[in-house]
Amino acid sequence: MIITASSISELPAAAKRLMEFAGNQKVFIFQGDMGAGKTTFIKTICEVLGVSEAVTSPTFAIVNEYNGPGNKIYHFDFYRLKTQTEALDMGAEEYFYSGDYCFIEWPEKIPDMLPLNYIGVNIQALANGSRQISVEKI
Repeated sequence: MIITASSISELPAAAKRLMEFAGNQKVFIFQGDMGAGKTTFIKTICEVLGVSEAVTSPTFAIVNEYNGPGNKIYHFDFYRLKTQTEALDMGAEEYFYSGDYCFIEWPEKIPDMLPLNYIGVNIQALANGSRQISVEKI
C-alpha cells in the first residue's frame, strides 16, 4: 500500500489508514533517511491510538513507553546502537513479543532480532515536500 501525505495535516488520515491496514499486527518497523519524518509519523500514530502525553524521540533513551486507552506503546530508536548485543541486553526482544505496540526506528541496527511478522513502513521525502509512505505486511 502507498500513502502520500502532502503536508503534516494529512498525517492523521495516513496514520488511520496504516492502522486499518495493520489489523491485529502490533510490531512496526520504520525506515527512511534521517529527516524523512519517521518520528513525526510515529507521534501522529500515537495520537490516533489515544496517547495524550507528549511523544518524543527516544534517541538517547533507546525506548520510550506511552499509554493509550487500553494500549501500551513502545517506541524504539536504535540509531545510536553500536551492536545488536546492546538491544539484547536491554531486553528488546521481550518488548517485541509482549503483544503491545512496538514502533521501531532504525531496524537495520538489529537485523537478527526482528520478529518474523511485522508491518514495514518506509517513508520517503519527495522533491515537492510531500512524503510517500510505503507499507507492507511482512
